[in-house]
Amino acid sequence: MHMKQLSLILLMVITIPFYPLQAGWNPFAEEKAEDQKVKNTEVAETTARFKNKDPSLKTYFKKAYGYAVFPTVGKGGIGIGGAYGSGEVFKKGRLIGKTSISQLTIGFQLGGQAYSELIFFKDKRTLEDFTSGNFEFDAQVSAVAVTAGASADADYNNGVAIFTIAKGGLMYEASIGGQKFSFEPVK
Repeated sequence: MHMKQLSLILLMVITIPFYPLQAGWNPFAEEKAEDQKVKNTEVAETTARFKNKDPSLKTYFKKAYGYAVFPTVGKGGIGIGGAYGSGEVFKKGRLIGKTSISQLTIGFQLGGQAYSELIFFKDKRTLEDFTSGNFEFDAQVSAVAVTAGASADADYNNGVAIFTIAKGGLMYEASIGGQKFSFEPVK
């Protein structure tokens, strides 16, 4: 009898820590990378992460004329800083090209960080401006940090809506600099 009780206690000690991992998980509500119609798994995982973090973003995916996904943008600086990342561009949910983002900043800044960025294009003209290869955001354009429901209050600014999710790092900054993009169509 003593051995049975010891075995039961041991079983409970081993399994109880795993209960919180299942709490609140709904396999039907969560979007997975495999659910995306995207071949690049990093882009698919990033898209799924944005949708899971803020389900109201699904409206943007349905209604936007196009969008660009940057799985990782790395940013860092000490006085002078920069950022770089690459991603893919979609028109009506179909891959149309590859893109890169670069940024040079000047001002007080210290540290480094990584984040994912998602840009929605409201209409054909805005997407065509982006795919012309000379698209830039000035220092006044701001992105919405994605949290549950954050996109509900967000709106397009000059035909674009920008969302980010922090991946890691810490950066202090009061700097000025815009983002510049390049575009290469898929053959």
